[in-house]
Amino acid sequence: MTYKTILLVVGASQFEDDLRAAVDLCASEGAHLSVLASKIATLPPMGDLAAISAAWIDSRDSDMEQLRQAAREAQEILGSAGISFDVVGRYSETMRLGQDVGERARYADVALIGASLRVDELLRRGVIEGALFYSARPVLLASNLRSATLQPKNVLLAWNSTMESARAVREALDIMRNAEGVNLVLVDPKTKNGEEPGADVATYLARHDVKVTVDGLPSAGRAVEEVLAQHARDTSADLIVMGAYGHSRIRERVFGGVTKAMIDAPAMPVLMVR
Repeated sequence: MTYKTILLVVGASQFEDDLRAAVDLCASEGAHLSVLASKIATLPPMGDLAAISAAWIDSRDSDMEQLRQAAREAQEILGSAGISFDVVGRYSETMRLGQDVGERARYADVALIGASLRVDELLRRGVIEGALFYSARPVLLASNLRSATLQPKNVLLAWNSTMESARAVREALDIMRNAEGVNLVLVDPKTKNGEEPGADVATYLARHDVKVTVDGLPSAGRAVEEVLAQHARDTSADLIVMGAYGHSRIRERVFGGVTKAMIDAPAMPVLMVR
């Protein structure tokens, strides 16, 4: 697909590097940059009602001023960037954060998540899950947004025959078509992947002129995410494409999983689709 609107979600501080990287990405794509500056609303403390009211109001006023200042700083930087842009701030209650991010992401082609959200892991997790579960849009996640690209030369496609991985294939079809090569990777392929694991989806991709190679890899006792990350390095992949949350969020949080591992420590830029 053609990327015409790219959403960058940041916190209220330390976002300049992510912002400038997003500017360069939008310039390369000829895309509009939509910036969402987000902050989780301060909860009222326990204690005397009068003291709560004063402290809580002061804290929220301070938070909202910080958010307004972040929006002003972003607008100043973008004003000389030479691209189309808009900037909004959202002060979200904890239970509304995901919906607020998702609602904004619905009007973009992809949501970018960079390193700046690391300063608040609760916000980062809520933003990523909101974009994945409430927008029907992909998320491009990177430890360093300077390395993120929507025009990769080599792609690693993680495939496990789930609906999530099928959506990822469809969402990234144009990216993969334009790449020099795509390694379709199955880790410990099982019978659900067909008599010849990966053959069906490889045939589908080939009909769309994707230059695809099927790699069935044994885990040999390693975590799936470790196998994927190592193979991505071995094949000089610029981007990993994968479905997200094939298991429930609760199960991923309690027991771990590939999605959680990739979100916690992406080895390279990852395009996730739920």
